[in-house]
Amino acid sequence: MPSVNDGLLGFALALVIALLTTPVARAFAWRIGAIDEPRARGMHQFPTPRLGGLAIVVAVAVATLIWLPHDKKTHAILIGAGVIVLVGAADDLLELSADFKLVGQILAATIPVVGGVRVTSFTLPFVHHVDLSPPLAYGLTVVGLVALMNIVNFIDGVDGLAAGVCTIAGITFATIAFSQNRIEPHAAGVLALITAGAALGYLRHGFHPASIFLGDSGSNLLGYLLGAIVVQGALKTNALVGLAFPLVVLAVPILDSSFVIAKRIKYGQPVYRADRWHFHHRFANIGFSPRRTTLYLYAWTVSLAALALALRFVPYSDHHGHFHTGWVLVLVAFGLLAFAASVYLVLVLEILKLKRFRQFQLRRESTLAGEPELEEAEVDSRVARELETGEFRIVHRPSRH
Repeated sequence: MPSVNDGLLGFALALVIALLTTPVARAFAWRIGAIDEPRARGMHQFPTPRLGGLAIVVAVAVATLIWLPHDKKTHAILIGAGVIVLVGAADDLLELSADFKLVGQILAATIPVVGGVRVTSFTLPFVHHVDLSPPLAYGLTVVGLVALMNIVNFIDGVDGLAAGVCTIAGITFATIAFSQNRIEPHAAGVLALITAGAALGYLRHGFHPASIFLGDSGSNLLGYLLGAIVVQGALKTNALVGLAFPLVVLAVPILDSSFVIAKRIKYGQPVYRADRWHFHHRFANIGFSPRRTTLYLYAWTVSLAALALALRFVPYSDHHGHFHTGWVLVLVAFGLLAFAASVYLVLVLEILKLKRFRQFQLRRESTLAGEPELEEAEVDSRVARELETGEFRIVHRPSRH
């Protein structure tokens, strides 16, 4: 059975390989012209090479072949990883159509599913064990893997965000997977640590100011790997909250994607069309630097990951369903921490803007800037325009240094 030591050694090797090969990928991207030029919705000022995923896939493949069993599932995961990296690299270079990318994602996701990496059952609170028929198991797993690829791709809009969130998620999923005494979750735990190590090694070059971006080759790969890890590890725990683990750990990218897609549908835009409604754009709108934006979203992710680990490891009840008051209070404390972080970032930092709250802010900002008091009609007009477009002007914002 793969062990924690295997995972830690895999983490270290993947980190070193990614650290050393990312500059090679950067030079290769410059040579072939896989460059991300500054654009209106982007948050970088200078042309930056893509293809960071090439370094990550090399690191993951080498460490996986050393520390994971050479069985059908491992080979299928690696082949699927190769396919999604090729599709992503082609998009980094040629900017493929959304339809072509979706076909590539489905193909990549199908390979591990056919190889045996699929959800056949999971647990839910109150409902307990849920078994899936083979056709449903195949279909839901492919959909889930494709969804995670796009969810991670959506948050890859500011230096280091996607790689850092995936590093946190990988370490969290590994901890959950190794808590189970079965081969599949342990293998998933090793893969999770290898993925986290590769992402962290890349992050040395990809954190602000980034010298290379993940590109679609990297963001799709990390989403794909996290999906395989969730299927093999977190979802197969016997805990009654098994399905909650990935939803809580990946809540930040899931909420970001859900929010953006809902906005696009509301205003009749294609869901695949890029815009400035993502969380990191909201942070930029209120004056946060890319580095500060990334660190705040890291902190939010850590608070949610801590809650997921508490759900797994805090013994708040016994086998007979009797609750232990002290441990319940510990679990509540983790829940309150995650809730407070979520409220702060969603409400106070205006990721979601409440109309009356924004009206109050506009009046306050005008007063602090020494401008004449805004008329009611002007305030209402500004708020309506902001809520529709996702863009808003800061009249005055105290320094956050």
